[in-house]
Amino acid sequence: MRRLLEAVGRPIKLLSLACVVIAAVVGFGAPVDAQAQSVRIVALGASNTNGKGVSRSQAYPAHLQALLKQKGVDGVVTNAGIDGDTTGGMLARLGSAVPAGTQVVILQPGGNDKRRGQEGQRAGNIAKIRSQLVARGVKVIVMENDAFRAVPQSERAADGQHFTPRGYAILAQNILPQVLAAVGK
Repeated sequence: MRRLLEAVGRPIKLLSLACVVIAAVVGFGAPVDAQAQSVRIVALGASNTNGKGVSRSQAYPAHLQALLKQKGVDGVVTNAGIDGDTTGGMLARLGSAVPAGTQVVILQPGGNDKRRGQEGQRAGNIAKIRSQLVARGVKVIVMENDAFRAVPQSERAADGQHFTPRGYAILAQNILPQVLAAVGK
């Protein structure tokens, strides 16, 4: 009887070991990739998105990501701001700036269209950007220049158009409720 149990037990042990190895390789019970669970947000815009005058870690998208974390939202906010960009430029780079899987875009069209004599194209470009993103299932929040009024003069750079690190933090705080609503929080 003992030999029979040993003979039967050995294949069962090997089978059990094989199951454990397969589970480890395939990943049963392993957490899903954190990036797949994260809310993906792209901040698309010009210099006030890029954070002109401050480091990227002090621009509003970085502040926004920190605020989302404080609220318990696992969000990745990508800064796709380019100094001097126009809505035409944003439209042209939309495919590369907003990767597949993005759930929310904060569009900050800025005032460069007017400076470059392209103001007549601004509304149409914004509509095209919004339309293309919505067709991809992306929620769009437009942050117009009037949002900048909430930033006091004491938190503006010498040029009056850009901000200090604290000014960019104020922008992030002000856009936070719209972002939370867009991600369902």
